[in-house]
Amino acid sequence: MALSDIAAGVEVTTRQRDRGVAAVDETDAPLSERLVPVADDLPCSAATAATLVEAYAAGRSVGDAGRAAGVAPVTAAKTLHLLGEQVTPVGPTGREVVADWLAGDLSRSDAIALAGVSEREFALAVYVQTHEPLPAARDAVEGALTTEERDPLGETMSDVGELL
Repeated sequence: MALSDIAAGVEVTTRQRDRGVAAVDETDAPLSERLVPVADDLPCSAATAATLVEAYAAGRSVGDAGRAAGVAPVTAAKTLHLLGEQVTPVGPTGREVVADWLAGDLSRSDAIALAGVSEREFALAVYVQTHEPLPAARDAVEGALTTEERDPLGETMSDVGELL
């Protein structure tokens, strides 16, 4: 098959129609109202979760954001996890240890020792591993938890166009 066979029937137009971008933006509603549909599945109220998200998005730690919202740090971590944030107290090896404990291959004391965490951190790691984030909750906080990542050295690097 030649290139002319592939290109047969392809037309080139001189003008293009701008159709715009289709977007649905429900972020006009306050965060606490957007969280109401999932409030029964969260460990705290929708208003408390909204306060927690706002404090966490402002750069506070999970514990500080929980205290600002009036909940325990563990409750704050559970809530943020259900909202789609990565808040596990263990790394990849720790997650494997938790999985082994859940499968019954390790005793709890051995698993805690191997994971190198406290009882409370282990309990949170088990919660994170046994509870999936809520898709509706993730959608409700979309935009509230995302931060613009910026490369601090980005302005010092040259662009590909500058090399030509």
